[in-house]
Amino acid sequence: MAEPFLMRALLAGLGLAVVAAPLGCFVVWRRMAYYGEAVAQAGLIGIAVGLALSVNLTASVLAVTVAVSLLLVALSRQQIVPFDALLGLLAHAALAVGVIAASLARGPQLDLMAFLFGDIFAVSASDLRWIYLGGTLALGALIYLWRPLLSLCVHEDLAAAEGAPVERVKLVFVLVLALVVAMAIKIVGVLLTIAFLIMPAAAARPLSETPEQMALFAAIFGSLAVALGLFLSVSFDTPGGPSIVLVLAFLFLAAIFPAVVRGQR
Repeated sequence: MAEPFLMRALLAGLGLAVVAAPLGCFVVWRRMAYYGEAVAQAGLIGIAVGLALSVNLTASVLAVTVAVSLLLVALSRQQIVPFDALLGLLAHAALAVGVIAASLARGPQLDLMAFLFGDIFAVSASDLRWIYLGGTLALGALIYLWRPLLSLCVHEDLAAAEGAPVERVKLVFVLVLALVVAMAIKIVGVLLTIAFLIMPAAAARPLSETPEQMALFAAIFGSLAVALGLFLSVSFDTPGGPSIVLVLAFLFLAAIFPAVVRGQR
C-alpha cells in the first residue's frame, strides 16, 4: 500500500494537471509565458510575507500573485516601455526581492530550495483542499469564458467588435492565472511553475486539430508526467517537481520530433 504522503503528492499533482492544461493552452496561444513567469516569481514574495506574518502560505502567495497580476494589467496600458521588457524587469526584480525577503525570515520552517523548486511530497491535507477548491473555481471560470477567450486569441479587435467583454475577460483570465500559479508553487516551486503550465500544452499542440482536443491532450500529458515523475523521484531519490518537469520535457520532444523530421512548423 502506498504511503500517505505519496498518495497526497499524486492527488495534488493530478488535480493541478487537470486545471493547468486548459490554462496553459491559453498561455501558449496568447504568448503569455513571460507574463506567467513574472507572476510566478512574485510568488516568492508571498511566501516571505506568509512566513513573516505566520499565515497560510498558499493564501499569502495568492494575495501577492493577484496584486502583481493587477499591477501588470495596469502597466500594460502604458506605451513608453515595451511590455516584454517590462515583464523581464518585474520578473527578475520580484525574484530578487523574494529571495532576499525569504532569506531574512528566520526559523526552522524556512527551506528556500523547496520554495524555488517545489516539495510535492510535503503536500498536506490542507494543501489538497486548497488545490481542489481553487482548481474547481479556476476550471469553472475557464469553461465559462472558453469561447470569449478563444476569440481573443484569434483576434482581439475582432472579438471586441463582435461584442465580447474584452477587458473583463482579460481581467478574469489573469486572476485565474494568479490562482493556479499560487497552487502550482507548492508542487513545482517558483522557478518551474510556468513550465508545468506551458509544457503539457506545447506537447499537445503538434497532435491536436481543435482547441478542445489540445486541452484534453494537455491534461493527459500533464497527468502522465505527474505519475511518471513521481515514480522516477521515488525510484531514484530525485526531487519530485523537477522530475515531473523533466518528464514533460521528454513528452514535448517526443511530440514535436516527427514535425522536426518532416521540416514542418
